[in-house]
This record gives sequence, structure tokens and C-alpha cells, in this order.
Amino acid sequence: MHTHILDNALGGVGHTPLIRLDKIAQANDLKCNLLGKVEFMSAGGSVKDRIAKAMVEAAEKEGKLIPGKSVVIEPTSGNTGTFHRFLDIGGIGLAMACAIKGYAVIITLPNKMSLEKEALLRALGAEVVRTPTEAAWDSPDSHIGVANRLQREIPYGIILDQYRNVNNPLAHELTTGPEIIEAVVSTPSTSARPSSEKVDVMVAGAGTGGTVTGISRAIKKTHNPDCTVIGVDPKGSILALPESLNTADNGAQYIVEGIGYDFVPDVLCRDDVDVWMKTSDEESFAAVQQMMRSEGLLVGGSSGSALSGALRWLKSDEGKAVANTSGKNVVVLLPDGIRNYMSKPWFLKIAMDQEASPLSGTIAQILQKKEPTKNEAESEPISNPPESLASAASPTPALH
Repeated sequence: MHTHILDNALGGVGHTPLIRLDKIAQANDLKCNLLGKVEFMSAGGSVKDRIAKAMVEAAEKEGKLIPGKSVVIEPTSGNTGTFHRFLDIGGIGLAMACAIKGYAVIITLPNKMSLEKEALLRALGAEVVRTPTEAAWDSPDSHIGVANRLQREIPYGIILDQYRNVNNPLAHELTTGPEIIEAVVSTPSTSARPSSEKVDVMVAGAGTGGTVTGISRAIKKTHNPDCTVIGVDPKGSILALPESLNTADNGAQYIVEGIGYDFVPDVLCRDDVDVWMKTSDEESFAAVQQMMRSEGLLVGGSSGSALSGALRWLKSDEGKAVANTSGKNVVVLLPDGIRNYMSKPWFLKIAMDQEASPLSGTIAQILQKKEPTKNEAESEPISNPPESLASAASPTPALH
């Protein structure tokens, strides 16, 4: 929490809250503390803000970015399909950083990407180049091929390589991890809210892998070497170990964006992950709905993946000991919000296509009645008020 005036929006990157997910824990019969690291509260709305800020500032220190001359170019896309998939670290987070620093920025992205994302990029001053969605990742017409061509032909053009750049995991080792540790350690254990005062389990999705790698290193090196780090990988991706976890759904399409790849990025150190969980779109979106309805958190699909992976592990033979231990702290990294996905069919379905609630029935019943005139209302005796609206509330279902 900031208690002073910030020089610019980059000062608002990170420093996100760690929030109790008590209703979800209760719905799933968990005795442990279930905690969400809510990254959409960062200045740019995503955990990827941290990487963008770190990589831009490191490039400045190394003399790779020249004020007034450098043009930052980044290919970005969602993670659907079986081509190389690029996170939008170089998208909104990078466009924000470049707007503040004064660098021109070009974002290349496939036609399938949402209008919300393009609008946000353009609002931040980025040039946006759309490319054919069907183009293979190594095609000169793909978002990657076009970015590489622009980098070659535009003077002072530069692509910040998030897949090999050490500042990707380092950003999380130096900021995200320590923030989580500080929040847990500084919250005292009480009889009402017992705590081990340690991060006992850390759960994060893997895209480039910088997030889970960096946070794992921060926790295991400086805080709790016995922490269980869980990486979440969507079905259709190949990041999980052992390799047998990936074979059943190898090459399958998935809708969740921001996690999963069909290659292993250099910055992902799978040795820093103790357990891998594979997740489906269906359970991820169900978890998104549960967080929205029960915890009031407007998270994106990859946050649902992280939560569903955490809950499934806590119900496994290995995880039950933690789930049934009061005071154990299980932290789930919630990487972004719903902002970029509000036009996506999966979100519209969970938001708009729902069974009618008891309250909606009450509303319809009231509005179907003819509105009495003033004289009629004054002459009629006062009737009983409608059934308590509290009865319209339904308990949060557990995820299975």
C-alpha cells in the first residue's frame, strides 16, 4: 500500500494485496488459509506489468534503449492454438511503460485478439499491427515474423526478449515473492485466524515461466525452503513435468490466455517447481465465476486456472494434509483481471447466460403487476412486504 505521492504510474506497478479467499475455502471444506495475490490491482492491470517495467529499466541501464530514438517492438497474442504463443507482457504493460518513458512502441498481434486489447494499446499510444491468425509462428506473415521484420528495418528498433531475459524471473524474485512473504509474515497468528506465519504452498500458472520461477526462488532461498511450489499448465500445453502429464492432450486447443506453451522458454526453470497440475478451460472458467460471485474479484481466465489447480491439488492425497491443517498458508497467484476478456464468449456465458435466480422471479412478479394510481394506493391497506430478499441468496457451490 502506497502512503506517499508516486512520481508516475510505474511506481504503482506491483505492491498488490494478498486477500483471504475464505468463502471459497469454506465451500471446499478447507481448514487451511487460502490466499489470493491479486495482480489486476497493479497499475497496468496485470502481473506482467512487473516484467515490462523491469525489462525496460534494465535495457535503459544497459544502453539498449535510447531516449528519442528507440522503437520498442513486441509480438503479443493470447494462448490459443498450437503455435508459439506470446503473452501480453509486451502489450499493455509494455505500452504503459513506454508511454511513461517516452519510447515509441509497436505491438503486432493476430486478428483473433480482442478489440478491448487493441483499444487499450492504442489508448496508450502504441501502433498496433494485426496479422493473420492462421499464420504459423515461423511464417513471415505471423505476428512474430512481422515484428522481426519491423525490428530489422526500423532504425533503433528493439525487441525485448522475455523468453531469455533474466529480468523476467528476477522481477518476481525481487518484488512479487518478497511482497507475498512480507504479507504472510507480518500477519500475526490468532485464535480466530491461526497461521504458520510461513508460505507453505505457492500456486502459480506458467506461461514464460518467469513468474513461478522467480517467486519460487524468493520463497525457497530466503523464507521457507520446504514450501511446496505448484505450477499450473493448461491441457494442450507441454510445460508440465513429468512429460506424461502432457501426452493425453498434446496439441489440443485451449481458450485460456496468458499461460501455457508448445515450447519450454529459457526463463522457466522447471527444477524450481515441485508439482505440476494440468487444468481445463471448463474448470478454469468455473473458478472465475466462483471468485466473482463469492469473493467479488473480477479476475481473468488464467486466475481461474490457478485457483482450480490449487483446489484440485488440495483434494489430492498429497495436498489433503495441508488442506486439513488449520494455519497452513496456501497462496494462489491471480495474474490479471477480466478487463481484456469482456467480449469473449466464455465470459459472456458465465456473466449473462445463467439460470434465473429467485430474486429475478420476485422482480418479474412485481413488475407484472399494474402500478396502482395514487388514489388506489392511498385507499388500499398496507400489505405484507415481499419475501425477504435474503432468501434469494444461494450458497457458493464447491468446485469439483
